[in-house]
Amino acid sequence: MQQATRFSEPIGLAAGILLLLILSGIDPVADRYTWFLETAPVMIGLVLLTMTWNRFPLTLLLCRLLAFHAVILMIGGFYTYAEVPLFNWLQEVFDLSRNHYDRVGHFVQGFVPAILAREILLRRSPLQPGRWLFFLCLSICLAFSAFYELIEWWVALLSEQAADAFLGTQGDPWDTQTDMFLALIGATCALLLLSTPHDKQLERMKNI
Repeated sequence: MQQATRFSEPIGLAAGILLLLILSGIDPVADRYTWFLETAPVMIGLVLLTMTWNRFPLTLLLCRLLAFHAVILMIGGFYTYAEVPLFNWLQEVFDLSRNHYDRVGHFVQGFVPAILAREILLRRSPLQPGRWLFFLCLSICLAFSAFYELIEWWVALLSEQAADAFLGTQGDPWDTQTDMFLALIGATCALLLLSTPHDKQLERMKNI
């Protein structure tokens, strides 16, 4: 039963994400190029998971987190991060200075990769749970966030068409620094909250 769930749920999650990806690309509110830029990580992730699953199947916890992250990315790709309707409504109701959906996205950009990094390090390195693992997972997430900001900068330099929508700075001069800080907070929260259940799933995976 455990083994069936181990494989059936990830397949269902992948199929659901693929369907949502197709639907989000049919008629995005954002232009098609911006949609592609924002959802490219989902496409790459699906391909990588398909190619590596037999050799390196993931825990259900990580599969669920990756699916959640994919949904966040696809919503941002469909509307652009500065125009997600629910957060436009929140902006009006609470008289906020900007649409904060991109802040959620960057928090999740730290939260989910922290568990991904943790799983890879625990299964493919001599590291054990503890301070060094915690520190290295945080470092990887912060490096990934910084690299993503570099990608946004390169895209803005190469394509004026999608620069504003893809960068999503909304006039904030400290947007890049805030995004990386939120990713760091997200990674810290994930490691503090999910390390114990993650360890339990890793242990169960060994016994299957």
